[in-house]
Amino acid sequence: MGFKIAVVGATGNVGREMLNILAERNFPVDEVFALASSRSVGTEVSFGDKTLKVKNLETHDFSKTDICLMSAGGEVSKKYSPKIGAAGCVVIDNSSAWRYDAEVPLIVPEVNPDAIEGFRKKNIIANPNCSTAQLVVALKPLHDKAKIKRVVVSTYQSVSGAGKDAMDELFNQTRAVFVADPIETKKFPKRIAFNVIPHIDVFMEDGYTKEEWKVLAETKKILDPKIRLTCTAVRVPVFIGHAESVNIEFENEITADEARDILRDAPGCLVVDKHEPGGYVTPYESAGDDATYISRIREDATVENGLNIWVVSDNLRKGAALNTIQIAELLVNRGLLTSKAAA
Repeated sequence: MGFKIAVVGATGNVGREMLNILAERNFPVDEVFALASSRSVGTEVSFGDKTLKVKNLETHDFSKTDICLMSAGGEVSKKYSPKIGAAGCVVIDNSSAWRYDAEVPLIVPEVNPDAIEGFRKKNIIANPNCSTAQLVVALKPLHDKAKIKRVVVSTYQSVSGAGKDAMDELFNQTRAVFVADPIETKKFPKRIAFNVIPHIDVFMEDGYTKEEWKVLAETKKILDPKIRLTCTAVRVPVFIGHAESVNIEFENEITADEARDILRDAPGCLVVDKHEPGGYVTPYESAGDDATYISRIREDATVENGLNIWVVSDNLRKGAALNTIQIAELLVNRGLLTSKAAA
């Protein structure tokens, strides 16, 4: 018997992708509820070959729902996730609301699947930040081999990470450049078309942004609290796909060839690393794919036991929707969740 699944934020970029991936991966579903705020009620969204009408989050009965895939933002999650969990429905949340709660597992299934065992404390499981998810998938097998001491990462993040309005802004600004119309800036602090912006999320007292802090804090929680990490997060004029330039310093020796072989065998990783023009993956090629792509693997001669790698992934999939569905699959495959109807 299948599960009853609610997708909260079903009209957003990530919510729609969750519905697509549930259908693509043949998740054992009996019924899917597309939920959103009252202003989106009646909107139609696709689930496989079906069309679902969006219903009101506020009036949904979660006592008869097994899993809630939450992608409606931090404030909505803070308000509703505890209530949903108390009703016996497991929440897998895509916002930052619960990632740093000691009683809430923060999960990337290829990296720390065993941490999911503690989910019953609040019936909430957190999905990491999009940049963190692809980063730790690449770091985990290398950390197991040579033990990472320090990581320096610069992100090149697509506008879809900031939502549909951000994608519209890039499109409209790009068109305005070509037809010599005025450039309107609403979602971003500066023009994004044909530009890059070294600023994602709010600034903190130490000069870092919240996005940069998230990568640091989440990598420590998921992978190893002893890893030292610094990050610069940059928004780039790309619609889908995040890229990262990653410099890694290890405790033990590891060569580029060893790293290449390790990553080829690692779950979730796909190595494309030819030393020739085009022998690497860009965000454009990653869009619509599930893999975390790794290219430009090379040794860093300026430090002892250092490597540089280039990491690319579809931020709407592995960075959000796919990882959420993989967490739900982990619950089911480990026998940690039984459908209420079957019970």
